[in-house]
Amino acid sequence: MIPRLLPLLYLRLPLKASLSAWPSSVLPTKSNVTIRCKSPTPSEYFILKKEGHVFDIRKPYDLTEDTAEFYITELQQGYGGRYTCEPQSKWPNDTRTQPSDPLLLLVTGYLPRPSLQAHQWGPVVAGSKVTLQCLRTDSMLRPIKFALLKEGHSSPLQMSSSTATVLDFSLEKVTARDSGKYTCVYFQARPPFRTSVPSNPLEVSVTDAVTEDYGPPDNVTGYVMGNLIRIGVAAVIVLILGGFLVEAWHSQRLSPNRPWLHNAPGDQ
Repeated sequence: MIPRLLPLLYLRLPLKASLSAWPSSVLPTKSNVTIRCKSPTPSEYFILKKEGHVFDIRKPYDLTEDTAEFYITELQQGYGGRYTCEPQSKWPNDTRTQPSDPLLLLVTGYLPRPSLQAHQWGPVVAGSKVTLQCLRTDSMLRPIKFALLKEGHSSPLQMSSSTATVLDFSLEKVTARDSGKYTCVYFQARPPFRTSVPSNPLEVSVTDAVTEDYGPPDNVTGYVMGNLIRIGVAAVIVLILGGFLVEAWHSQRLSPNRPWLHNAPGDQ
């Protein structure tokens, strides 16, 4: 009986919109950003809010009527903050779509640059843990959050609060996909969300693990060892024969029975 009710319960769950930023939700001053709101159902229009206040209203841009895009150009510090999207359904009696989860937009360049370093040196073996440490140079602003960014990702990989000037980010069981360039920023955890200049990029290189039993097959190893032994034995035999020949030649050269020693010009 219960399994039959599950699809009905699922259909009655409130639907929620989604919100994303392109090319990223962390961008420098004077750059441009596109905020995209997507509804699970066709919508007549979309309301974009910033910190709970209406920021912009747009109609859907495609035939499916489930997506709207909001464009912000020449970003400044005042644009930083939490954004949500509320789609408005075309049909009054339709189930109301829930607002999206907040999207935090950060505009960088208003606090000093932090540094980012790894606890490990050199290439990282796949499956291991990588710790990246973000360190800010000032200690005046509080509360503060740190964010870890990766090139090619539109949102921070990790965000965390800290009362100290340093925070460690951990990457567990890394794979080749974790290779790339990382940066970090820190920012005020409340409006106006002043954000630092991003750290200089830190490149992480993940290599495949080398197993302990890696090597040539046993039959190949035996064949090579056999050849080496045969070559070694042959070399020893050659050296022994060479020694005999040298000794025989030396003995014959010093023998008094050799005729040319008695017929030398000085003996006439």
